[in-house]
Amino acid sequence: MLCQAAFSYENTYICNHKPMDLHDMNATKIILTLSLLMLTATARPCTTAVISGKATTDGRPMIWKLRDSDTFDNCMRYFADGRLAYLGLVDSNDFKGENVWGGTNEAGFAIMNSASFNVNENDTASLKDQEGHFMKQALQTCTSLQDFENLLRSRPRPMGLAAHFGVIDARGGAAFYEVNNYGWTKFDANETAEGYVLRTNYSQTGTPDVGYGFIRRQTAEKIFAENRQQLNPQTVLQRFSRCFFHPVFGVDFRERYESGRYESPFISSDDFITRQGSSSTIAVQGVRPGEPADMNTVWVQVGFPETCITLPLWVRGGDAIPRVLRYDETLKNSPLNDYAKAWKNRAYPIGRSDGYHYLKMVELVNSDHTGILQHIEQAEASVFRETADHLSRWMKKPPSPRDITDFYQSLDDRVIRFYTVDHAADNHCQAHCLLPFP
Repeated sequence: MLCQAAFSYENTYICNHKPMDLHDMNATKIILTLSLLMLTATARPCTTAVISGKATTDGRPMIWKLRDSDTFDNCMRYFADGRLAYLGLVDSNDFKGENVWGGTNEAGFAIMNSASFNVNENDTASLKDQEGHFMKQALQTCTSLQDFENLLRSRPRPMGLAAHFGVIDARGGAAFYEVNNYGWTKFDANETAEGYVLRTNYSQTGTPDVGYGFIRRQTAEKIFAENRQQLNPQTVLQRFSRCFFHPVFGVDFRERYESGRYESPFISSDDFITRQGSSSTIAVQGVRPGEPADMNTVWVQVGFPETCITLPLWVRGGDAIPRVLRYDETLKNSPLNDYAKAWKNRAYPIGRSDGYHYLKMVELVNSDHTGILQHIEQAEASVFRETADHLSRWMKKPPSPRDITDFYQSLDDRVIRFYTVDHAADNHCQAHCLLPFP
């Protein structure tokens, strides 16, 4: 006899404690189908937001994407293969750069996405999973939300899309587009009372109570509401991407572990905004009207957000992006992603079977303030501060590419030192991660 397991993932539960006859083929097919659907859903969920300029502290719009993926190796690339030059977050093994998972272009247009799992449900169309290619096309050609809407209108049906696309432009536009194979619906952040729109992995226009990310959505709604007066890149990237609040339990686990009030060094991280399957974060801080359109600031945690330093970059800097963010032929990855993965292994040390569910929280934060995340946030303080100083000047007098690359060099140097010198003694990663790259 086989007892059916109780699966749980983001408010989706399948449970039956009654024994199941192995010869009951219909029940077996149902379990296999549901299991496969859950595996598919765990591959690409994300937590995302579009924030209008009326809601941010500096009046600049933003998009934010906490990326979950089955591809953990990520890097940043500069592209000049379309009408407009652009920066994009890509999988390191995507050598041709065919899919972009978030980015911005020289016209100040920026885009990211999250997958939707409650649209196209009964559609038999074979064309699907075109989101990364579509975002690349948008970055190559679009200058505004209107251009993006025209791109959606002109795309042949079925579109091969099941997603929410978050978009901002240099004119102050900020909106989410819920898109399926045959249509789309716009949710304008400028028209909401809060000034922002949140999405995980179910569409408002899709089948009710189907999809993924219900618990993550609850968390996002809470932390955004509590920080409405502090919506800026540092808040979003440090407090939101690295949030350990669980709304079902009503517990902020970071607070609990930093105060020493815990029973086990491990917790189950499946329903946090950042989980074991999280690969990176990208946030794009737009410009105010009249500011240089190619000065959108791309803020990226190119690796696991809890173990990866946040860095800024700009299209105006061209292809001379920070070396730690670029693809390295020897590593077959970006160096910063490699560093972050090595430290992630300390946070998820159980490699066998279902060990990926369990986060060793004391490696990230603890009452001695010696955790990985605590060290990273100390190092990031100067990055955010110096970037703000540069932007206050650069928005008035646009920088030369050399000004930007000099700043990149400084960032490269401090990131390499942070991972390979300052904290090399307590880093248990493989030898190549501990050495500065050429």
